Amino acid sequence: MLDWLIPVAHAQQAAQPNAFVQFIPLILLVVVFYFLLIRPQMKRNKEHKALISSLAKGDEVITSGGLAGRVVTLGEAYVGIEVADGVEVKVQKPAISSVLPKGTLKAL
Repeated sequence: MLDWLIPVAHAQQAAQPNAFVQFIPLILLVVVFYFLLIRPQMKRNKEHKALISSLAKGDEVITSGGLAGRVVTLGEAYVGIEVADGVEVKVQKPAISSVLPKGTLKAL
């Protein structure tokens, strides 16, 4: 009855699109997530591991909790940080968030 409005052959073609064309948005979404989320996070993790492995006695550091101090002992998993004269705090190595330039703590 409505064949004169929508040709039957045209409707059948529209009902079966190519399967590859349907996956293109999904593939693009994965690529966008990789470059915007996954890759930068992997880069930050690599930089943090390099920072942790390069720690040495005498380095001035800040922990993720906000403690600032000088590294006095190094262990496999823990670091001793002197936060005041004669006060040493042990923290886990991954808790070190950044290394300060030498002499920064004296200025504080």
